[in-house]
Amino acid sequence: MRVAVVGGGAVGVTAAHDLAEGGADVRLYERDSELGDDRTSPRDRIEGSSHRAAGVLAPRPTDAIGAEIADRAMDRFEWLADRDHRFSVEPTPQVTVVGEDAAEKQSALRDSVAAAREHGVDVACHDPESIADRFPELDLSGVGLAAVTERAAYATPGPGAYVAAMADRAREAGVDCWTGVDADISHRGDGPRVDGERFDAVVVAAGGWTKRALAPTGIQLPLKPYRVQALVSPAAYDGPMVHDADAGVYFRPHPAGLLAGDGTVPEECDPDRWDPAGDDWFVDGALDAVANRTEFDAGADAAWAGLATATPDGEPLLGEVESGLYVATGWHGHGFLRAPATGEALAEQVLGERDAIPAYDPGRFDGVPEFAVEEGMSL
Repeated sequence: MRVAVVGGGAVGVTAAHDLAEGGADVRLYERDSELGDDRTSPRDRIEGSSHRAAGVLAPRPTDAIGAEIADRAMDRFEWLADRDHRFSVEPTPQVTVVGEDAAEKQSALRDSVAAAREHGVDVACHDPESIADRFPELDLSGVGLAAVTERAAYATPGPGAYVAAMADRAREAGVDCWTGVDADISHRGDGPRVDGERFDAVVVAAGGWTKRALAPTGIQLPLKPYRVQALVSPAAYDGPMVHDADAGVYFRPHPAGLLAGDGTVPEECDPDRWDPAGDDWFVDGALDAVANRTEFDAGADAAWAGLATATPDGEPLLGEVESGLYVATGWHGHGFLRAPATGEALAEQVLGERDAIPAYDPGRFDGVPEFAVEEGMSL
């Protein structure tokens, strides 16, 4: 079986590796000049969603398939970290906080935690007073409710290191990696093609560029790329990962100090014409949120933007869209978190070893509905 994978980010390299391990003859196409790197900051990189991801691994799934994907992804992250010195997973609990006056968000947090616990997630809600001694690095004044996710971690030096490590394993498995190639995808009566060459299957894992990549086929997806942002501060932070639901900001430890992010710009953007620099309003707001929850009042050494992808229901598009043509996109900023498992699940579908996942079926919508872009971490 000959398979082409278009997109060399975390999902693409994982799918390519697993396809080759499953016996397929695989060629991987990547528009960037390299597959991953181990730099701690992506500020100099323009291409690729994985390189600009924040590396937060804090799943809190609320349904069975989400729990399966989350557990499998964490298992595979830890497996790779044990075998490749370039990539590390730092176990660190995540604390989600909601303000005293945010009754609606408190209710939403309690509901999501209850649903997650039903599916085996080690997470619980707490009054702020009950966890203050455990997390002395945090100022919990004004917090009405907190939730702590225990099996959480962050990737270091960054998601690019995962991509680089998996790309090497993919090459060892026999994947032919073509970098610096802007692949042209088409679909004729006899099957999918890349640059005019026919394959038994083509997997498109091109993130925000997926709609553009599929344009020649006439396939339309309910998908919108949008900007999200992150920054690195020199503040020497060594506490838990934090999601401040009121401020719409998360932060975590980072090799250079502290990484903070979100900065969602809730509108569709052109994946070929977008600003990769962080916006001033995001930097100011993120640093204010960090100062409000910690003792640090520091500036930002680097701030950048990346692309995330939204769908109408907040769930990814993962599966076959036309005979032999598959997509993997629509992660709402959580693509890296789930990449090892979603890449695996898609490879198994292509190889005929697993049925499609109904909740992620790209054809589950009636046509291409209009929808608004929403923040991926909102409650």
